Amino acid sequence: MGEHFFYVLECRDKSFYGGYTNNMERRLTVHNEGKGAKYTRARRPVVLLYKEEFETKSEAMKAEYAFKKLTRKEKERFLEERKNE
Repeated sequence: MGEHFFYVLECRDKSFYGGYTNNMERRLTVHNEGKGAKYTRARRPVVLLYKEEFETKSEAMKAEYAFKKLTRKEKERFLEERKNE
């Protein structure tokens, strides 16, 4: 596989954050150090709920974009359906 990930974090306030990275471990550390996305800085700590690897950056970013368009309920369903994968 490629090294392109779409991921979903759960923030301290129980909100979800979807993102893209090419280094999952480093990105999670950056989010929790308060150096990541502005959205997650005030909502630390964050926990990784889901990640999916893609061959290309474009594919991973399309997955991120699609997730961000979902409603809260749809995001919960998305995560529930993939919990045991």
